Amino acid sequence: MFEYKKDNRLGIVTLDKAPANSYDIHFFNEFIKLLKDIEKDKDIAVVLIKSAIPKFFCAGADIKVFSKNTPEENQKMVVMANKVAKTLAKSPKIIVAFLNGHTLGGGLELAMACDIRVASKKQFLLGLPEVNLGLMPGNGGIPKLVQLVGSSRAFELLVSGGTFSSEEAFQFGLVSKLFDEDTAEAEALAYVQKLSLGPKKAMSAIKQTIRKGYGMPLKEFLNLEKTNVNKLYDTFDAKEGFNAFVEKRKPNFE
Repeated sequence: MFEYKKDNRLGIVTLDKAPANSYDIHFFNEFIKLLKDIEKDKDIAVVLIKSAIPKFFCAGADIKVFSKNTPEENQKMVVMANKVAKTLAKSPKIIVAFLNGHTLGGGLELAMACDIRVASKKQFLLGLPEVNLGLMPGNGGIPKLVQLVGSSRAFELLVSGGTFSSEEAFQFGLVSKLFDEDTAEAEALAYVQKLSLGPKKAMSAIKQTIRKGYGMPLKEFLNLEKTNVNKLYDTFDAKEGFNAFVEKRKPNFE
């Protein structure tokens, strides 16, 4: 279901569960184990999550399994989906999702649980169509979509169950970078490789400041920022960054 490759300070997770990377409880159990193993690796700064299946990033829950499960079994799957999202959010690593195929329902929720989303201009669909099944997102999709695209647009997308293209996702602010179809995977890989050379402690501190501070009153958010930046001043990377700037060279972060 998963392939994992380590490239210097970059970890690459490839989803490979034919035909559409649809998930079930076993998928989440294995994913959690892999994410925890990666978290223990102090070398890794950035993790890229991508798909081995050309047409799909992830189609969400396996509907055949979901429809046969009892409500209790489906609730357990939702609990595990939320556990994966929390693991991604709490990880000190920067998690990047590369979207190059249909990203629907729980698949989009998984992508939104990542820190950064990049995509290709290939023709594929994104969306949270759970309302068409008489349901609603339950893996963090609603608050994440509101946070990323605003409440008005999120409301319309959720109640209509509508889908949208990667170019629209870029316009909405859901996707940070959009690459040409023919070169997308190479460009995405180059992007995360460059990102992985950054200062791990500073990047992790930025991530945790944003994750914890979002929604706080401004005064508390500012205090959190001050607390976290104070922890960085005396690090090797901060000293290396200043020295590299003065010496007009590229920094060699820890």
